[in-house]
Amino acid sequence: MSLEQIYIANPDFPDRYISPEKLFYYLEENFSDSIEMIGKSFLQKPIYKMTIGTGTINVLAWSQMHGNESNATHAMLDLLVTLQQSEKLKDELFAKLKLDFIFMLNPDGSEKWTRLNANGIDLNRDFHHEASTEIKFLKNTVASGDYDYALNLHEQRTIFTTNGIHPATLSFLAPSEDVERTVTENRKKCMAVIGEVYQHLKEMIPDHIGRYSDEFYPASTGDNFIKGGLPTILFEGGHFVDDYTRKETRKYYTIALYYTLKAISRLDSGTDGWEIYAEIPENRETHYDIIYRNVKLNTPHECILDIAVQYRETKEEGKNDISFIPYVMEAGDVKKRKGWLEIDCTGKKFVSEAKYPKLDAEVNFTIED
Repeated sequence: MSLEQIYIANPDFPDRYISPEKLFYYLEENFSDSIEMIGKSFLQKPIYKMTIGTGTINVLAWSQMHGNESNATHAMLDLLVTLQQSEKLKDELFAKLKLDFIFMLNPDGSEKWTRLNANGIDLNRDFHHEASTEIKFLKNTVASGDYDYALNLHEQRTIFTTNGIHPATLSFLAPSEDVERTVTENRKKCMAVIGEVYQHLKEMIPDHIGRYSDEFYPASTGDNFIKGGLPTILFEGGHFVDDYTRKETRKYYTIALYYTLKAISRLDSGTDGWEIYAEIPENRETHYDIIYRNVKLNTPHECILDIAVQYRETKEEGKNDISFIPYVMEAGDVKKRKGWLEIDCTGKKFVSEAKYPKLDAEVNFTIED
């Protein structure tokens, strides 16, 4: 029996949006013996850390450093309910390792579905300044624990593919420690884990696994943790075709988290197979959500162009889940990009009060026969 055979999504969290209060209640009701509050956000929301496992290999992971990236929180919630179906898999996984998982590091941003915290700060670029309350709790946790690995869990936009055709449903990174991108021993430890996970996932979702850019970011959390000696692996959950609510991504994110922990348990800081990491294709920025092709505008002179549209995700008052609002990103020759949805407008009417689509503005036109 494998995890992917018994995988189930946590039924208490069916939507992509996770209410912080609902999460807090769920953790307190079901895992009160396994959680502790490591601090409170700027708006005084609790930040919980769960501890599971009895092994000697210590792993720290955190989700929703960016509030509008819920897949990692889902993955941990799904992993917990899935493993309830198999004590054997659970015992095998947590006999050698101990996992500390920080749920929703940025609960204020998570509530509003924003990348930034309540002070407008990107926690992932606040490592040195410590202008945010929340980054201090993460750094204090790292400093107070004897961790062998860290998992920095994120999501990426729908624009990324692995080969210009298939979406990068999951991308991984062994972050650089310097601008030269030196392949250090700590990076090899991360690469070995990622390589092992890649071997599993490429059989399930071939051509959907990517490698994130290893450009060194001096203010980034993961880059600084690995520079300080802690092997840190970046996850990026991305798009799956026709899956804007990311239910498929959520499933594979959970499976990837499981196999990452298994690989960490097996490798135990070893670097066997680290070279496989180089086989993973690098992310490519190739797509928009929608491209309207051959649009004839209502202008005195003939003007035919392409219009590229990208969804922006917002949490609207009174709705349980997020909404997808289309915005114009490009107008003109967009032949270098593809659309997950392409609409040929040849012979159709561009209907709008404006003559031209306005860039970086909500779509205010329709295409009619």
